Amino acid sequence: MEVDPIREIGKISEMKAILRTRGERDALLFTMGINTALRISDLLSLTLGDVINDQRQIVNTVALKERKTGKMKRFPLNASVKKAITAYIALRPKAGLLEPLFASKRGGFLSRWQARRILKEAGASVGLEKIGTHSLRKTFGYHAYKRTGGDIGLVQKLLNHSTSGDTLRYIGIDREAMDNVYLELNL
Repeated sequence: MEVDPIREIGKISEMKAILRTRGERDALLFTMGINTALRISDLLSLTLGDVINDQRQIVNTVALKERKTGKMKRFPLNASVKKAITAYIALRPKAGLLEPLFASKRGGFLSRWQARRILKEAGASVGLEKIGTHSLRKTFGYHAYKRTGGDIGLVQKLLNHSTSGDTLRYIGIDREAMDNVYLELNL
C-alpha cells in the first residue's frame, strides 16, 4: 500500500497526543521517526546504547550504518526527540544499553508489523488513512522541504536519494504542486 507524508502540523500534534496515551514507547517511535528520516528497519534496530550513554544521559548525536545502503548516517537529536527519549527511558530504569530502544512486550525488538499496526491505528484515530511506517520518513522529507524553502538538494542528501526527482515524488511534492496550479490559476 502506498502511504503519504503527514502534511498538516495539526495532525502530527494529534498523532503525538494519541500515541502518548497508548504509551511512551509508541510516542517515541513516532517522534523519532518523523524527526530523523530513518528507514523503519534502522529505527527499529536501535538499542538504548545508541541514544544514551553509560550515565543514562541522552547523547547529542547518533551514528549508525544504514541497513539498506550500508552507508554511515549521522544525525543530531533535536529537543522533541530528547524529550520523548527522557519520558520513555524513565519507565525503563534498569534496562541495559544493549536492549532494544523499541522493545516489544516480550522484550525483543519491536517488529515492522507491530510498528505498522501502532501507526495505522493512531492514524485512523485522527482521520489519516494512507499511513504506515514509511509515512514517518516521508513526513520528515516533506516538512524538511517546506522548512528549507524548497531546497531539494539538501532534502535529497538527508534522505540519501540518488536524484532530486526521486525525492520530489517520494515526498509527494510533484502531485501537490500540480494540484495547486489547477486550484490557484483561476483565469
